Amino acid sequence: ELFLEESDEVIARIGSSTGAALGRDLHFLKGSALNLGLQSLAQLCQEGERLCNAGQGDAVDLRRLAETYHSAKASFREGLAQRSAA
Repeated sequence: ELFLEESDEVIARIGSSTGAALGRDLHFLKGSALNLGLQSLAQLCQEGERLCNAGQGDAVDLRRLAETYHSAKASFREGLAQRSAA
């Protein structure tokens, strides 16, 4: 749940983040996603982080990133619910 709370905050502000702040937010999301096995999200964050480091933060597909996050979040919650039911 802590991942979801912190990640929701980052996703909410990521649309207005630029440059180094965007890179930091993507780095945070990447680390959290990797810890939870959310490979697709981590991969998108890594690519975005690479673009930010190259000075091309405006090329990060924030819409795709948010969609992937929300999909991963739903899958994660579903997995938590299944574990609780077992």
